Amino acid sequence: MAAQPFMQRLAKWHIWLGWLVGVPIAMWTATGLFMVAKPIEEVRGEHLRIETEQPPLILPDSDIASAEAQLKEMRVTMQDGRAVATVTTLDGEVRRIDMASGAAIAPVDAESARAIAEERIVGGGDVRSVTFFAADEVPFDFRRPLPVWQVALTDGTHVYVGRDTGEVEAVRTSWWRWFDFMWGLHIMDLSEREDTSHPILILFAALSLTGALFGCVLMFRRRKVRSRTGI
Repeated sequence: MAAQPFMQRLAKWHIWLGWLVGVPIAMWTATGLFMVAKPIEEVRGEHLRIETEQPPLILPDSDIASAEAQLKEMRVTMQDGRAVATVTTLDGEVRRIDMASGAAIAPVDAESARAIAEERIVGGGDVRSVTFFAADEVPFDFRRPLPVWQVALTDGTHVYVGRDTGEVEAVRTSWWRWFDFMWGLHIMDLSEREDTSHPILILFAALSLTGALFGCVLMFRRRKVRSRTGI
C-alpha cells in the first residue's frame, strides 16, 4: 500500500512533464522525420553537380615567387583545361595563378559565374539572377566568409561560385533551405543553427528523458492493475 501513493504521485508528475515536453518531443520527431526523408547527398545538391573528366594534372615550371613569400596554402586544380594554383596568403587573401605562365587570373565576374553554373550544375542555364556578395555580407543559406556570386536558378536553387576560387562553393536547393530550418528547430537554435549544446536544449532533453523513464516505471503499475482486474 505504501507504494501506491508514490506511484500515484509519479503518474501526476508524468502527466505534467508530458504537458511540458510534449511539444518539443513532437517537434523533434517531426523535424527528424523531415530530415531523413531524402538522402543527405540530395539535400546538399550533390546530385546536381555535373561530373566531368579532367585531364591528368600537369605542373609545368612557373614563377609564383610573389605569392610564395607569404603563402599559407596552395591548391592546384585543372580549370578550363589548364593547371591553376589557388593560393591563400597569410593575410587571408585568395587568388588564382596560371601555373603555365605564372600570371594572375582575374577574379570571377558575373558572366563567368553564370557560365560556371551552366557548365557544372544540372539546369544551371535556367538563371533568374546573378548577385555578388562580399565575404561579410553573404546570405544566410551560405554562411561562409567568402566573396561569392549567387547564381539563382528558376527552380529556387542557389549556386554559389567563389569570386576568387572559380569553384562552385555550395549548392543550396529549396529542399536544403527547408532542411536547414528544420535543423534549427531540431536543435532549438533558429538564429545561427550551429549551437548543438545550449542550456534550453539540454534542459528539455533532460526533462524528456525523465518523462520517458517515468513512463517506463508506470508501465509496471499498469501491468499489475490489469493482472488484478483480469483484463
